[in-house]
Amino acid sequence: MIIRDFTDNDLYKFTTMNAIQKKFPTAEVLYKFINRGKTEFPIGFAEALRNEVNAMQNLILSKEAEKFIRERCYYFEPVFIDLLKGYRYNPEEVRITQTGGTLEVDIVGLWYRTVLWEVPLMAIISELYFTMTGQKADDYEPRAIAKAKGFAAIGAELSEFGTRRRFSFEIQNRVVEILKEYASKCLNGTSNVYLAMKHNLTPMGTHPHEWFMYHGAHYGYRMANAIGLENWVDVYQGSLGIALTDTFTTDNFFHSFNSKYAKLFDGVRWDSGDPLEFTDKTLKHYAACRIDAKSKTIVYSDALDLEKVKEIKKYVKGRIHDVYGIGTYLSNDVGVKPMNMVIKLFAAKPYGYNNFFQTVKLSDVDGKHTGGQDEIDICLKTIR
Repeated sequence: MIIRDFTDNDLYKFTTMNAIQKKFPTAEVLYKFINRGKTEFPIGFAEALRNEVNAMQNLILSKEAEKFIRERCYYFEPVFIDLLKGYRYNPEEVRITQTGGTLEVDIVGLWYRTVLWEVPLMAIISELYFTMTGQKADDYEPRAIAKAKGFAAIGAELSEFGTRRRFSFEIQNRVVEILKEYASKCLNGTSNVYLAMKHNLTPMGTHPHEWFMYHGAHYGYRMANAIGLENWVDVYQGSLGIALTDTFTTDNFFHSFNSKYAKLFDGVRWDSGDPLEFTDKTLKHYAACRIDAKSKTIVYSDALDLEKVKEIKKYVKGRIHDVYGIGTYLSNDVGVKPMNMVIKLFAAKPYGYNNFFQTVKLSDVDGKHTGGQDEIDICLKTIR
């Protein structure tokens, strides 16, 4: 069994689940697996994946995890933790088919329930693929130690974000141990709640693209960012204050990120496009809002490695608090080619509607938009 603990998942799935059950408890959604790298899966993969998914119905929130979440995740009310205690994964929400080497995975059901599937499913697909294709990890530890020392040497604050595309749980766990040993002064935490509990670290994360994607389907693209931000503030009252900017492009986001939100939120997260250009736009926006940028934070989190972090840090030069969320570079640099895949929200059915509406995401990189082309064109025309 690949997923062996209920909390072997990223924090942002739990924080989003909490916000969903407060704001949209009856919303239904459809997620789809997107195989960006066109990986060919071995025969029998779908059956093996189904067995792993079925096994997850037995996972429960342990007393140790409950205690950890109550103490460290102070922004959750007791009623939500009680909800987690009663939650059980329902394998019927996951549809898996395979034709030749092509794998298709859909997740459908109530949003507050299905939101938890994305990260563990991706972790399973990644680890299972390397296992079934007989690929082995090399002697990665010296590289991991060198990376940790390198980040520490430049004083780069970082969080480990590698759950979704890890080679294996064991390697992600070992990398977190190495970071804690060799880069403890600059390690802010990990996105993985179980590993945070195991290593006494802070679980890190706020909200994902799907939060704003749903708002686009429900309220329209012009209002999606503003209402999404307002709903997040209403649920968390200032906690979990890093806003993701690029669901409908960063330029569009800053139109909604007025002085109220710029002051309420602790900072923003860069996840696509040019990080240096993003830095300039963010500094300019805070200046226009008469906010001292040094009091705010940018979390850089897209495909980072040590050299990229050095470049960004040199460019920022202390003008804003810079921190780094680093994933595959840490959890799957073991001599294999990491999988290029995502699971994205594809459609949503808000309460009171009879039909599903397509959802879209507009990256700051051309060609990386997700969703149906007709709906992408509508979104582009609406926000411009």
